[in-house]
Amino acid sequence: MHMLNIMEVHETNQMIEQEKLDVRTITMGISLLDCADADVDVVADNIYRKITTYAKDLVATGEAIERDYGIPIVNKRITVTPISLVGASACKSSEDFVKLAHALDRAAKQVGVDLIGGYSALVSKSMTPAEEMLIRSLPQALSETDIVCSSVNVGSTKTGIDMNAVELLGHIIKDIAYNTRDNDSYGCVKFVAFCNAPDDNPFMAGGFHGVTEGDAVINVGVSGPGVVSRALDEAKGRDFEFLCETIKRTAFKITRVGQLVAQEASRRLGIPFGIIDLSLAPTPAVGDSVGEVLEKIGLEQVGAPGTTAALAMLNDQVKKGGIMASSYVGGLSGAFIPVSEDKNMIDAAGAGCLTIEKLEAMTCVCSVGLDMIAIPGDTTAATISGIIADEAAIGMVNQKTTAVRIIPVYGKGVGDSAEFGGLMGYAPIMPVNQTSCEAFVTRGGRIPAPIHSFKN
Repeated sequence: MHMLNIMEVHETNQMIEQEKLDVRTITMGISLLDCADADVDVVADNIYRKITTYAKDLVATGEAIERDYGIPIVNKRITVTPISLVGASACKSSEDFVKLAHALDRAAKQVGVDLIGGYSALVSKSMTPAEEMLIRSLPQALSETDIVCSSVNVGSTKTGIDMNAVELLGHIIKDIAYNTRDNDSYGCVKFVAFCNAPDDNPFMAGGFHGVTEGDAVINVGVSGPGVVSRALDEAKGRDFEFLCETIKRTAFKITRVGQLVAQEASRRLGIPFGIIDLSLAPTPAVGDSVGEVLEKIGLEQVGAPGTTAALAMLNDQVKKGGIMASSYVGGLSGAFIPVSEDKNMIDAAGAGCLTIEKLEAMTCVCSVGLDMIAIPGDTTAATISGIIADEAAIGMVNQKTTAVRIIPVYGKGVGDSAEFGGLMGYAPIMPVNQTSCEAFVTRGGRIPAPIHSFKN
């Protein structure tokens, strides 16, 4: 028994040192519902005070766990209650909401986290005046703050898709891109449009602290495509049964590490543990790529015929392996396919092997959606809205979370590349079908819920 443990320790060390195993994020969710007030300055103060009180030890605790266990924790993050709810009675204009964005930015910097998410609105059926004001504030809020992230949920299986919100977001994304034009339209990296957004997502830019959650919670997002990739070396030329078994075992090990970190963080901070999100989250580093995993499964390059099937299998095996390692699995869980954050995806997009249409097909079988895709800066607002509507429809009909994080890079076109830095990486500008869908996205109203939504 003792020997086994030593072996396991050795194995984990190898996973960390050679295979880029890391915990991508410890995320503390904080409810701000009790920060509401009629005066916007009071709300801003309340928000600042609550975040800086609750999260004051988050970074130090994360670093102590890293030291004690030798497991890299790449990011420490915070999610908060959707600000459209918190500021609804105080905010009389978009500028008022921007004040709250600044309060979030200040509080997050004060406690030293990498990102804070929740400057968000949930409008899957329609928008309240406050929610619309928050959405209209995004170009200003995301260009004037550094680490604030935003998400807007525009649809769900139960309610359909709010097409008024989808149409508006096309224009908003363009405006965010323009406001951050000096920096490859970086503002758009901090914004995502969702369908069926989960309440407990530790990843950014889509994370917020859902209204179904408690006062505070610890959620952990694991990573580890490098570990899966390395494990697949021994499955070369073997059949699917062996391949699936290998992925499953590896996902179990990765999730176990996440579970350990989550329990430890929860204990040390005295805040309940929520979920582990067992997503394979890549980084731009060589050897830490979901695209590479797909290529080891047998594709010459990601995007080739067979890619969707390979991804479907990978996603399913990750979940089957991970589910045994933690009793509380949530968030987005599966395999992320963010183009700019994945070396092999970047190469495939640059070579024209991976197209937006293929990525859209891939999102039918995995987590999240069209993520970190740079497109020409002159793409119209209507086309962006059409892309969001397509992706939301996939989520709505398939009862899963889908999302769009797309960056129309101001002043750049196909053949250029955009630089986002750090975890966000870089991306070739991908061509987009320019045929107009304006008459479709401007009809107004909402797309009704699909027939299978009536499960009551």
